[in-house]
Amino acid sequence: MRRRPYRPRSSNIDCGWAGFTGPFRSRPLDACSIFSRSRPGDSDRAFIGPTAPAPHPVATRFSAFMAYRFVHTADLHLDSPLRSLALRNAELADLVSDASRQALIAIVDLCLEEQVDALVIAGDLYDGEQTSMKTARFLASQLERLHRAGICVFKIRGNHDAMSKIAKELVMPDTVKVFGGHAETVEATKGSLSIAIHGLSFAKPQAPDPLLPKFKSPVAGAVNIGIMHTSLAGSAGHDVYAPCNVLDLHASGFDYWALGHLHQRSQYPGTATIIMPGMPQGRDINESGVKTVSLVTVADDRTVTVDERRTSIAQFERVNVDLTGVDDWREAAVVVEAALMAQRDRTASPHLVARLRLSGRTPLSWQLRRDVDLMQAEAERRGDVIGRTWIEKLELAFEAPSIPADASAADPVVELGALMRDEVIARSGFRDDVREMVRDLLADLPPESRAFAGNDETGFERFIDGLLADGAEDIAARMKVAERGDS
Repeated sequence: MRRRPYRPRSSNIDCGWAGFTGPFRSRPLDACSIFSRSRPGDSDRAFIGPTAPAPHPVATRFSAFMAYRFVHTADLHLDSPLRSLALRNAELADLVSDASRQALIAIVDLCLEEQVDALVIAGDLYDGEQTSMKTARFLASQLERLHRAGICVFKIRGNHDAMSKIAKELVMPDTVKVFGGHAETVEATKGSLSIAIHGLSFAKPQAPDPLLPKFKSPVAGAVNIGIMHTSLAGSAGHDVYAPCNVLDLHASGFDYWALGHLHQRSQYPGTATIIMPGMPQGRDINESGVKTVSLVTVADDRTVTVDERRTSIAQFERVNVDLTGVDDWREAAVVVEAALMAQRDRTASPHLVARLRLSGRTPLSWQLRRDVDLMQAEAERRGDVIGRTWIEKLELAFEAPSIPADASAADPVVELGALMRDEVIARSGFRDDVREMVRDLLADLPPESRAFAGNDETGFERFIDGLLADGAEDIAARMKVAERGDS
């Protein structure tokens, strides 16, 4: 029996923007045609390939109760350079450097699988002053996948987007709306729902003043969605960008605020649904944990529900290994492996990138301090056996050996270590010399590679404290191992 060819029906979505109202026809035919009426300067510019609809239409969902659905993400920092100096493993470096691309692929896959209406990107899609056309071509290929499915993209520029040359030269498909430096509103309808999407981009990398007062008023009778890149009331480790108060967001009359900038996921309960999705893929140990995006559904009764979906490919985690009472090297390796296996079981992402921290009080502390590279190699080997388990770095945090009350029974190496910790490294002249040497070394590094020594004077002094303490322990460890005659 011959089947009749598939003929898509109208999805009953009407969009209006910049004074234009017209049919938003069945996906992917004439997809997001509204954006072809965009004004000069509103979209990123550069040729990225054909924008013709796919030859095989994608069937749309039809229901008596039609919901408006979108995925909300931010801070992808596409193709961000490696930030950790500890990533010396070439395979691990490749995994982490490619993870942001894989996360974007996962986001697009989610949009296609869920047949959402839009992808909302709340700033910092790019990372800094990028000029790589490889990044541009990759981004173009993913946007084209969404375009062919008739899925719109609503994007604002954050502080990193504003610095990106790609952002100024890339031409997006007609289905992509990049909000400019002046507040704009895009209106659409789906079924009985009226949707108003409000956006405002950073005009330049710095945005010390609030942006909220610049947004247009909510559209009466519509579900109002605001897209903003903001540091809110401030957060440790983040400069102030477009500050605003969460209470003001709740009082704005908007139904949903799609925020970006802070890299940790947060939701702020109240009148409106306010989501800071965090970044979809961590870049180093300070961006640890599983990373996600928000799948948002606006029901025909205007109820907003949010579903968190994992997107991270590589998941950074700190793993503590207590070696108290362990006095054999092989046993220590077994304990390390058990800790890695336990963390692997708890890790939701495909790859675990672990920073091991060996702690406790053990007779092996001297040997482990001297031969830390050997233990890291052993941990890496066991990670290979576990599968998709990587060692980013191995840190030592052992308790200092106790000094017996009877001075005659005291270990001279232990006493020397205590002397170095309590007196030598505390001398101002010695500390000043170390500060000067470290500052000279930092001056030879590019600015983006200096964060390991602290971001301010307090952080720098903390780094010096750790450096001196580790140095004293290293000297004592070498003396202790030599005293025992260990090879």
